[in-house]
Amino acid sequence: MLATAPSATIPANAPQAATLPPAFEPRLLAGQLLSAGPESWEQHRSRLGELPGASARRAIIATIERSGLIGRGGGGFPVGRKWRSVAERSRRGAVVVANGAEGEPRSAKDRALMHLRPHLVIDGGLVAAQAIGAEELVVYVGTEHQEAVRSMRRAIAERARRELVAIRLVEAPRGYVSGESTAVVHYLNARDARPTFARERPFERGVGSRPTLVQNVESLAHAALIARFGDAWYRQAGRCRTRGTALVTVSGPVLAPGVREIEYGLTLAELLAMSGGATAEIGAVLIGGYFGGWASVEDLWELPLDPIELAEAQLGFGCGLIGLLDAEACGVRATARIVGYMAAESARQCGPCIFGLGAMATALERLATCRPVPGDLENLARWSLQISGRGACHHPDGAAALLTSGLRVFRDEFDRHQRGSCAHPTGPVGG
Repeated sequence: MLATAPSATIPANAPQAATLPPAFEPRLLAGQLLSAGPESWEQHRSRLGELPGASARRAIIATIERSGLIGRGGGGFPVGRKWRSVAERSRRGAVVVANGAEGEPRSAKDRALMHLRPHLVIDGGLVAAQAIGAEELVVYVGTEHQEAVRSMRRAIAERARRELVAIRLVEAPRGYVSGESTAVVHYLNARDARPTFARERPFERGVGSRPTLVQNVESLAHAALIARFGDAWYRQAGRCRTRGTALVTVSGPVLAPGVREIEYGLTLAELLAMSGGATAEIGAVLIGGYFGGWASVEDLWELPLDPIELAEAQLGFGCGLIGLLDAEACGVRATARIVGYMAAESARQCGPCIFGLGAMATALERLATCRPVPGDLENLARWSLQISGRGACHHPDGAAALLTSGLRVFRDEFDRHQRGSCAHPTGPVGG
């Protein structure tokens, strides 16, 4: 899933020609060639040196806050603020969970990072542990990501009995919601990877009833580099208001799909050029993953891929997925596939998940197959508004937002399906 950069071509409907962006030095993926496989501990130490001492790590939260580092798991919450909230409750008994569940079906960035740079993830977990007063680091890796599991297990073994913090690996069960923070804690406590309704959040009462920091593995890897090189160094990258670099997964009809490290603020036009260009005309873009939304190519083409800029355009960077939809694919079918998946992957613990997502998926399936009943389209628009904010967790909110974006971007296609026909009945399957 890691990509090279062949010569650029452009999608047929591009507003203007795509040019390769100015070169910049990768950070998370620096070091040996990615084709060489996982970096060993000795290679890692030779390249980056040792982590700062314990006293420096205990003072790292202020540095993380000044850097502006935000979470890379999808929510984009300020990392320094999150660490401080745990540290204030810790009394040196906290737990750090490096969250590498990555249940997002089309995202591959976390598994690639864990596979290729496992010690950078561990370093970040150790920095966080020292900062918040934790005695244990749990590396939580999706069981379907076996390359990452093997790489992280080997890295932990390389550092056995050399760290003051206990480190263990736990394989997360398959499932879209298994990486949600309360689901992570629930699984580590009771082997049940479903979100919980507890009033107390993990930072208050988490693994073993201790204050717990659940942090995405990419966020921790960035923190490990900030601990070494400082907040000013981190802020040197980034073209717009969000600073730093990010890992993204490019999928769909491009010459070189896969995981890339980009500066925040890169445009879709430049990212496509980096990925070798489109191999077919692009009809729409799924940005941010299944918890993100659809956007038209025209709206996104020159818009900076920056969380703040995207939010102002009613879009989200999310988990960094850039899913390109072939112009010959049916947007209604693509949207139906995603919402159907989200309905099937719900924890089935509340009405909005059991009944709301189920009804939405059923109506979408009728529309996708051009067998609607009167009112399907109107009902979907109404349900997507009614369901938001009413679930036990945010899972139904994500599905509703995805549907709302689909109804907007593919409006003409949805209208046509409500009338019983499809403009792309034999096109490629998207979503």
